Amino acid sequence: MHPALSVIFLTTLIGAAQGLFLALFGVELGSSESFLLAHTQRFFVAGSVVALLFSGLGLLASFFHLGHPERAWRSAAMWRTSWLSREVIALPVFMLGVFLYGLSHLLGWGVSRWIGAVTLVACLALFVCTGMIYASIRFLQEWASPLTLVNYFLLGCASGLLLATLMASLAGMASHVQTFLVIAMILTAVGWATRSASLVRNARLKPKSTLQSAIGVKHPKIVQKAQGFMGGSFNTREFFHGRSTEMLRTVKWTFLILTFAVPLLLLAFGLKSPSTPLFLLAFTIQFVGLLAERWFFFAQANHPQNLYYQNIS
Repeated sequence: MHPALSVIFLTTLIGAAQGLFLALFGVELGSSESFLLAHTQRFFVAGSVVALLFSGLGLLASFFHLGHPERAWRSAAMWRTSWLSREVIALPVFMLGVFLYGLSHLLGWGVSRWIGAVTLVACLALFVCTGMIYASIRFLQEWASPLTLVNYFLLGCASGLLLATLMASLAGMASHVQTFLVIAMILTAVGWATRSASLVRNARLKPKSTLQSAIGVKHPKIVQKAQGFMGGSFNTREFFHGRSTEMLRTVKWTFLILTFAVPLLLLAFGLKSPSTPLFLLAFTIQFVGLLAERWFFFAQANHPQNLYYQNIS
């Protein structure tokens, strides 16, 4: 498939926002009232603002994927059958919940846990909707796996917890820095395992269709010499990335190193010597790695139509 930058930024940005919110709400559920009163302005409000900023940027990026952005509201019309429509609904609901959650802390409403519980449901629903957009497409074998949903959840939470570690360090919350740090390492390590499992699975896949079945000819040896017209088409632009096997291999190892190996190494140093610049570096490297990971996720999916459109001209 052709990786769209708008969708790459959408999924990585909202994933980090969701993970950050889960960290915020987890702290609140496990903290006393005295702690909440002492850290409301410094951490919970700032965290909500950052989560809103990331999810807002992701929503903005999604508009660049639309042919007619002025008709974006229509994308929610098929919510009964479309995971994409459900995502379109779940994202604004999640953003509204995060906004009210931060506002409740800012104004001291005393209902932040109730708002957080509702927002938690929206957050988890958004993870499911985003992952199922791709996992539900059965003819794209690389995506049609429970690992797709699992990886979207784990990688989003890992980046969000790393972002929470950075923010806790900035807020001077030393005890929570260690907690976030350990959880971020665990999520990154588990995400490494599940993402590697998906790579191994996809490498063993065999196409259910063949060139013979694609064009309805049973001859044992078929070679396409030309597409039938000069230049490309919508099919060749949208359903194939046009990159070499060597580049795909390079991107794969790049994202494995930047998303998992390097952040884990930096966080291991952070366990002994917590440092805000170190956490900032780790988050930045991991986010760049996630961009590469998401590019590879889309590029690796092999649309069955590519069996027919093997050559452009």
